[in-house]
Amino acid sequence: MVKEEQESANRPDNTAFTQQRLPAWQPILSAGIIIPGFVIIGLTFIGIGVALFVTSKSIQDMEIDYTGVETDSDCYKCTNTDEKNCVCRLDFNIPTLIEGPVFFYYGLSNYFQNYRRYGVSKDDTQLSGDLDNFKTPSDDCSPYETDDTFVLYQNLNGSNQEVPFDGKGIAWWTDYNVKYRNPDVTPLKDAFEGTVKPPFWSKPAYELDPTDPNNNGFINQDFLVWMRRAALPDFRKLYRRISQDDYARGLPAGNYTLQIGYNYPVMSFKGKKKVVFSNVSWMGGRNEFLGIAYLVIGSWCIVMSIVMLIVYAKFKFPEED
Repeated sequence: MVKEEQESANRPDNTAFTQQRLPAWQPILSAGIIIPGFVIIGLTFIGIGVALFVTSKSIQDMEIDYTGVETDSDCYKCTNTDEKNCVCRLDFNIPTLIEGPVFFYYGLSNYFQNYRRYGVSKDDTQLSGDLDNFKTPSDDCSPYETDDTFVLYQNLNGSNQEVPFDGKGIAWWTDYNVKYRNPDVTPLKDAFEGTVKPPFWSKPAYELDPTDPNNNGFINQDFLVWMRRAALPDFRKLYRRISQDDYARGLPAGNYTLQIGYNYPVMSFKGKKKVVFSNVSWMGGRNEFLGIAYLVIGSWCIVMSIVMLIVYAKFKFPEED
């Protein structure tokens, strides 16, 4: 009797939901539905792929290597790791207008930011502004190097006109407002008293931009962009936008000189360095893979619909009376 009462107490309510009596619809996937469905999906994907591929091709993208491997390059002298605060110049020509706004990236090859050992070599508590971890950071911390600096000049009538850079808002909003914070100490330099900068940094964190407290220390835009790890070993990171004054329409055709503060040695791991001038479209930056992927998948859908149509026409069974 007790067992029956326990079973009755544990029994679900006699409702359509608990007893699984809700009405349901189960489609019958016949050839008349599947084959047209594959055709519609294939044509849709092909249309999207063509639009993405054509748009990607219209994006202007200019890459310039400045690793300094060639002995006749001015940056060759900076590949010597004993050379400190090395500055080199790179002359190049832009044949046609790069329509604005122009985005200026620096790129690295054969650099694995996605390695776990690299990813954990920082102290998140320190980078969030906790003073307790400034002099006693996590054991996982290792010194890491800083990126290069750039100044761009346009050669006009025998003189160099500096191209203005806009470095605001190049980092992720969450990195700037949530993930990284400066310690609540004024001046910021006092928070770093008794500490030393990593060996390959050209300046300590509190001098990244001393003229602007909202762009200094751990919330410096360049620092935040670098700390956002790349997924692949060949990547580019946004350095500046070119969208001001005489260059609001873009970079006009002509001769240019790029002055590079070469702070980042890469020859030891067979890396490559480059700068990239590019604009964007409604789909973002240049990415031909996305359009090709849509074209391939759409084409396969069309091919499979044709195969299924042939199979259905050859092997279909007569309908029963």
